[in-house]
Parts: sequence; structure tokens; C-alpha cells
Amino acid sequence: MKVDIAKGSSFKLPTHCLSLARGEDNQFYAACFDGGIYALPQIRWGKPNKLAEHRNYASGVNWSRANRELISSGYDGHLLWINPDKKQTTREIKAHEFWSWQSTISPNGKFIASSTGQYLCGGYKYEPAQEKEPSIRVYEVLTGREAHHFPHIPPVESVAFSNDGKFLAAGNLMGEVRIWNLETEKEVARIQTGNFTGWGIIKGHYFTGGIFSLAFSPDDSEILLAGMGSTRDPAAGNGKQLWERWQWRDGAVERTGSANDSEIGQGLMETLAIHPGGKIFAMAGRLFKGQWNTAIFDLATGSLLAATDTKMRVSKAVWNEDGTRLYLGGSSGQPKGMKDIEKTDWGKVKVLKVSVS
Repeated sequence: MKVDIAKGSSFKLPTHCLSLARGEDNQFYAACFDGGIYALPQIRWGKPNKLAEHRNYASGVNWSRANRELISSGYDGHLLWINPDKKQTTREIKAHEFWSWQSTISPNGKFIASSTGQYLCGGYKYEPAQEKEPSIRVYEVLTGREAHHFPHIPPVESVAFSNDGKFLAAGNLMGEVRIWNLETEKEVARIQTGNFTGWGIIKGHYFTGGIFSLAFSPDDSEILLAGMGSTRDPAAGNGKQLWERWQWRDGAVERTGSANDSEIGQGLMETLAIHPGGKIFAMAGRLFKGQWNTAIFDLATGSLLAATDTKMRVSKAVWNEDGTRLYLGGSSGQPKGMKDIEKTDWGKVKVLKVSVS
């Protein structure tokens, strides 16, 4: 298999883009540091259209085909249902006492899930304290009614539905992934990997890292994890550009693949995106040292197929409908002090043209 990457369009946003969603007719939406939920312009020199606003960072945005609305999440702990045509918030739910780290909508459009949790010291080894509220909450998209909640060890930084919509997975700071059956509400698998968690001994004594992104394989038999390999300096972000693949069904939990040391550098990987064709996947994030911050891998073999340095921090990657474009949300630079905080346009969405042969 051969994959080629070329630069495409780019769009400016007021602040860092934490999440992206693809709606109808290839319309993309962004969730940003300023709390804003934006519709991206259809042409690169257009201005983003602000649709709604959270009281703190907007951490997630999702498109619901069921009611043709957006559902966003934020560090204010709230979920917003947004009509993008009217720029109107139609429902608001306080989902968490702490912030929402990540949110995702089920493939069938029935449920929206959000994860939360604050890292508080739970003992003399600095292990996280037990949760003060359910770490994962799941709501019905059409009614806003809470359908499920699940326990985990906070903070829970990532959450993902299986492709058949029957299972939900969530990953935390300590490299633990729990998977639940939504029909029975029973935990069906637990993955424990210490490779994504580091203990800081240079500038701070605490755990750092965690699993920042999850994605089920097309047949749901495996799950991909992404984050950063262990580092002793929490502020440096100099761990491996790491992904792992795990088999989880029927109690047979086993690691089946991981990033090849000869093909990766150092940096925090924040997002995974499996191609619509189901044979490759993208991983992206922030580069510390190496050749790339965005790369495409063979899903079956794990081999690196193509990579590029986009010269930006990437927090979210989303494919367009036919898999010919990869949208990357993040930022290029950031304000250096409070006096610069109101300066606009440091957020960015870059589009890569991707060809597979």
C-alpha cells in the first residue's frame, strides 16, 4: 500500500482548536479555547461563524444526524445542543461538576458520551484519588435523558463508542482502559498499560500523560490507544509518539501491536482517526523531537506509510467523507502573556490531501 500526503487549505480560528466535527455536505465545526463553537468557512479566506459559547474551554463538538444538531462539551462541565442554522442553543445539561475532558457521539447517533475527573492525590505514592462523581456519563441525543453512567479512576481523558454502538471504552491518566456493554451496563474488558504514563522527577513530582485518544478497529475486535510514552519531565513532553493496538473481546485481552521505535520520534500524540476505508489510520499531536507530528499507519501491520510535520500542535484529526482529506485542528503558536491573550487567529485548522493506492 502506498500513501501520499500533500498540503491543502488552512483556516484561522481565534484560539486553539481542541475538537472538530464533520456535519452534512462536508461542513466542519470546531470547539476552541475561548469557549466558542464555530462553523468553518467553505473557502479558506472566509471567517469562522460563531454558533455558541461555553463558560470555559470548549473541549468537544459532535454532529448528530438524528436531529441535525451539534452537541458540544466544555470545561464548564456542560453539554450544549446547538442548532447551527439558527445559531441557537436548544438544550443545556450540566453533565459534570468538573470539566469534560472529551465527548463523542455513537455511530448510530443515539447517544452522546462525556468523560471527566480531576487528578487529586489519593495516597503517599501520588496515585489518583477515587472519583467524586461518575467519570463517564451517557445521554440520549433526542431527549437529553441520562441513559448510563460508569465508574473509572480519574482523570478519564478519552472515550469512544464501538462501531456497532454496543460498547463504550474510556481511557485514563494511569493507562487503564475500561470497556462496557451498553445493553447490560456490565464491564466486559479492562486493559492496563503503563507505557502511556510517566512519573515526573525533574520539575514536578506527579503522574503525567495518559491515554488521549481511543478508536475501535472497523470490526470492533481491537482497540487503538494513543498518547505519549513515559517521560521524567512532565513539562517537556519528550516521551515517545506512541500508539498501541489491543485485542479485547471474550476476555482475551492482549496487546497485538504498537508503534515501531525506528519510525517514531518524541511528542504528545492527542488524536487517532481511522480512515473511512478501514485499512489505515492517522495519528497526530505535538512534536518535541523528530521528523513528524502527523503520520499515517497501516492498520493491519502497524507500519508507517506517510508522515509530515505540519508546524502546529494538533489536538483533533477528522477524515472527510471519502477519505481524501484529513482535517487537523489545533494551533500554531499561542499568546506569550496576558497582554496578548486577546490577539486573535492563533487557532488553526489545516487540511491534508491524502491519496491511497
